[in-house]
Amino acid sequence: MAAYRLHLSKGTVALAVHIALNEVGAEYDLVWVDFASGAQGKPDYLALNPKGRVPALETPDGILTETSAILGYLSESFPDAGLMPDDIWGRAKLAELHLFLAATAHINHAHKMRGHRWSDDPDTYPAMRAKVPANMTENAALIEQNYLAGPYVLGERYSTADIYLFTISRWLEGDGVDMAQFPALSAFLDRMSARPAVASALELHS
Repeated sequence: MAAYRLHLSKGTVALAVHIALNEVGAEYDLVWVDFASGAQGKPDYLALNPKGRVPALETPDGILTETSAILGYLSESFPDAGLMPDDIWGRAKLAELHLFLAATAHINHAHKMRGHRWSDDPDTYPAMRAKVPANMTENAALIEQNYLAGPYVLGERYSTADIYLFTISRWLEGDGVDMAQFPALSAFLDRMSARPAVASALELHS
């Protein structure tokens, strides 16, 4: 068995961890979790990740969940890959974007299909879905204006912030965002898609 085992599902943020494993050159196995059949809520998976979500990464040190935590773990486990900035400011800016993506952008996106997390009244779900395009457009504008210092989030330096941003940004068009308004973000998506580590992961997520 490979040193790492990633539990993931298509169309989810677990793509970010898959890309990171490729970028650092880790040996890993993939375990696809079938959300359509509710596999994420079954006892065997809950024993692995009680949150019932992906990603979950089995590592030599134990099981790790939450995308940002896993990206940080991999970048520090494979320092030669250069996915973590050396300076304090760079690491802080990376963490800033990670937190925004997890706590704001991902949550805004999830209101499109997971209204049950915020309300027990199904009649409220359409209103939640209707708000997604505006919220995600606002998020895209903030990223366009504040989080693309150059080719990558940290300028010339490629990092886990780019991997995470790429994964979330792939949802924007499907969330009703007019990407023609965001040329820098669109160019970023194209640039990322051309990276071998990204392209090879995407082949399995279509």
